[in-house]
Amino acid sequence: MSIQASELILNADGSIYHLNLLPEDLAQTVITVGDPERVPKITRHFSKIEVQKHKREFNIHTGIYKGKRITVMSTGMGTDNIDIAFTELDALVNIDFQKRKVKENLTSLDIIRIGTTGSIQEDIPVDAFLVSELAMGFDGLLHFYQSEQFLKEAISEEFVKQTGWSSKKAFPYVVEGSPELFEKMHSEETVAGFTATNIGFYGPQGRVLRLPIPDEKMNEKIAKFNYEGRRITNLEMETSGIYGMSKLLGHKAISMNAVLANRATGEFTKDPSALADGLIEYTLDRIVS
Repeated sequence: MSIQASELILNADGSIYHLNLLPEDLAQTVITVGDPERVPKITRHFSKIEVQKHKREFNIHTGIYKGKRITVMSTGMGTDNIDIAFTELDALVNIDFQKRKVKENLTSLDIIRIGTTGSIQEDIPVDAFLVSELAMGFDGLLHFYQSEQFLKEAISEEFVKQTGWSSKKAFPYVVEGSPELFEKMHSEETVAGFTATNIGFYGPQGRVLRLPIPDEKMNEKIAKFNYEGRRITNLEMETSGIYGMSKLLGHKAISMNAVLANRATGEFTKDPSALADGLIEYTLDRIVS
């Protein structure tokens, strides 16, 4: 049965609706970033740029780095955008747009996030590079899909108990990044992390400007959580969605994080741009190593 036009939405030129990409525009290795302006900061290292497209928050370049074809795309902030971006990335390689049918032979993409994060542990300093081995999602995205087969529910249940997690919030889910990509990207220069993905930047991450939050000690409780020696290391806004959607769709994903802030000590990096550039160069070289 073909996929209806209301479900698989294509533009007049045959490109996928939000990303505005044709299947041939996409490389098999994809780097995602949140900020559209970070895309050219990555592709300036490329010897050639073949594709440049920009629609809404999705700024996308495909080109060549040291002989390897790579697509770099921005997703904007949050797992709601990850749901859109990753569903359409998968459609580009695994759905025949002419026939509107899923292909018999499926393609697996390698997807590497390059982003920023805040540490919640005193011993993970600003300016560190952190590779997310696991991610815990507070956003609820994975509960809209049949994802129980790979979610680490024992960790989630223990987290709820230890933190007194409110039943009014989405039930946390835990998902693992790609072990193969973790081994490739992790080194003596990086920290292995257990990343918590928040649904927002202020209240959801315990920041108070004018609006009060129901549990002012929630970040402290999250930092103290321990499951068989595993602790949550950092907070950001996309990784759990990236890992979850990749698992569901059969892709490999890993999240690279530049630690801009340490929430436990109150520190912030002195040079955010230099830190991000350093992580970009590290990640690109690990991809082609």
